[in-house]
Amino acid sequence: MTVDKQTTEPGVEREAGGPPAPTQRKITAVLGLDRFSGLYVWAVLILIFSLWVPDLFLTANNARIIAGSQAITAMVAMGLIVPVACGAFDLSIAGTLGVSVCTVIWFQANHHGWALGIVVALLVGLAVGLVNAFIVVRLHVDSFIGTLGMSSILLAGTEWITGGGQIANGVSATFTGIGQNQVWGLPLPVFYMVALAIVLWWLLEYTPIGRYLYGIGGNPQAARLAGIRVGRVTTGAFLLSGLVAAFSGVVLAAQLGSASPDVGGPFLLPAFSAVFLGATQVFPGRVNVPGTLIAIFLLATGVKGLQLAGAPSYINDLFNGAALIIAVALAARAYASQRKA
Repeated sequence: MTVDKQTTEPGVEREAGGPPAPTQRKITAVLGLDRFSGLYVWAVLILIFSLWVPDLFLTANNARIIAGSQAITAMVAMGLIVPVACGAFDLSIAGTLGVSVCTVIWFQANHHGWALGIVVALLVGLAVGLVNAFIVVRLHVDSFIGTLGMSSILLAGTEWITGGGQIANGVSATFTGIGQNQVWGLPLPVFYMVALAIVLWWLLEYTPIGRYLYGIGGNPQAARLAGIRVGRVTTGAFLLSGLVAAFSGVVLAAQLGSASPDVGGPFLLPAFSAVFLGATQVFPGRVNVPGTLIAIFLLATGVKGLQLAGAPSYINDLFNGAALIIAVALAARAYASQRKA
């Protein structure tokens, strides 16, 4: 039986469909295409829109808008990383964010003070994480189904807190300053995002907790046999996810200065898209903080550029939905390649 050959360069042959030739692998490694392809795509998008709509896109104000508008999405996505790392999903994270926004604004509207509102909102986030953990760990409900049900409950909670309308009265100017003030020309939420990214990056990459999370996500049975307390670590992942979501809600409330029942929903799809697309970057085959940040701003640049070029309003949902499908496919491929290696 004959074998088809492909010539990659003079003197180097490989089987069709086989592994890439050494020179090809070397070029890929030098250019970082296997780990930083998102940065190349991001640079291409910036170049395209800079030539297409230079007066609107290529401005410092537009860069500040993109950075400020994506800070909350990035924080939500980083909160998602933790349960996803151990093989669980938290579809309630956007609902937790929404309840947090409504809680902290309601406390101010009813003259209870913004500081108390922040404390209660963070406690609510922890409570949601604890309930999610109980459902998944103790009741053995699939995390996708359990947190989807919790998401619906939280949506009902935002309707109850707000009475089905918007709350905008009694909000403290000191509180809104937390989300609206700027430092060095950048909104404060950008700095919260960077601080959170540093903490979670250190936690996942340089502590035993991170190794436990990735170990459970890779093979929970093997992790259990290795002595890792899978249930306890998974519970901690949901608690941290809920806390990050609640903190993101506090910052969003300070940005908006108001609350409405549907405030959290729009953050879920972009966050998931960024997490799975990020799993193809920096550390291909596993979710990670730097990759997620690359994905966040790559997607945001694409959406913003199309909007400035006159694309219809639905382009945001279309772009993020397509990105999620592509990201999951790429992440699965990267994971399979890592397993083979």
